Amino acid sequence: MDNNLISHPGLIGIFAVVVVIMLLLDLGVFNKGSHVVTNKEAVTWSLVWISLSMAFSGVVYYYAGVEKFSQFQSAYWIEKALSVDNLFVFILVFGFFNVPKENHHKVLFWGIIGALVLRAVFIFSGVGLIKLTYLPEFEAWGHMLKVNVILTLFGIFLIYAGIKSAFAEDDDDENKDFNKSPGARVVHKFFNVSKGYDKDKFFTIENGKKLATPLLVVVGVIEFTDLLFAVDSIPAIFAIAPDDPFILYTSNIFAILGLRALYFLLANFIHLFSKLKYGLAIILSFIGVKMVISPIYHIESITSLIVVGSVLLLSVLASVVFPEKEEA
Repeated sequence: MDNNLISHPGLIGIFAVVVVIMLLLDLGVFNKGSHVVTNKEAVTWSLVWISLSMAFSGVVYYYAGVEKFSQFQSAYWIEKALSVDNLFVFILVFGFFNVPKENHHKVLFWGIIGALVLRAVFIFSGVGLIKLTYLPEFEAWGHMLKVNVILTLFGIFLIYAGIKSAFAEDDDDENKDFNKSPGARVVHKFFNVSKGYDKDKFFTIENGKKLATPLLVVVGVIEFTDLLFAVDSIPAIFAIAPDDPFILYTSNIFAILGLRALYFLLANFIHLFSKLKYGLAIILSFIGVKMVISPIYHIESITSLIVVGSVLLLSVLASVVFPEKEEA
């Protein structure tokens, strides 16, 4: 079996068709008009996206076996877990700009479209860069070692990011002025922005002049926020399959495409994730250690999957058993 799934045109075709059809159905059929997403709708779409992701991982298993299946699953759940942290910030952004609830879905949709493009650039260029940064093989401690500079630096960064996130104050983002975000500044630089919203429109006409609405500013902030979070999530998944951009990209995109539904669930059941930051800290540190020691000891993908899944489950259980005082 080919070690790199990018050479399987059948898999590429299945992935492309599924994503395009689901996006067209999402925007053009089921969410053609702006509306407030109910819990029932959010649960349904969450199950749909997770089911599609698991079904695609089954296709990966059929084409390439258990190792690639484990890599897909590990990368998928790592990205999904880190994305939940991203959604907390989205909640704050929507609150800061007083975005009407019926417009949340549209903003998230276009934010995710931007993420599809950015993640492709990061992942495919990253894999190419990794291939160019292997040091000449050398002997140490009785073993022949092949060290990659980029993966080692990513590993050290993730260990630092994990430790930092464990001790980060919860109100760091709550007091943030999102009008100063580079995403907001870019929109204000190129467009005059109206003071109020015009339904779900990104542009409006006032006194004969075409103006951007605050909704476009929010999309800019969301896009920049996702860009910042990609700095953590993309290096983390490189530890899973550094030589297979197809596994990395497809798992990443399936995780991202389910974020809109997950956002609406998170907004209503935020107490279920109060201890998640500690779980994410452990996951980031574990992945960082895996990257740093990989020249000496290889941690199997199935082991990574078990560790990530167990930590996520325990962090949610801890959130339920030991809720925050203000939520108890």
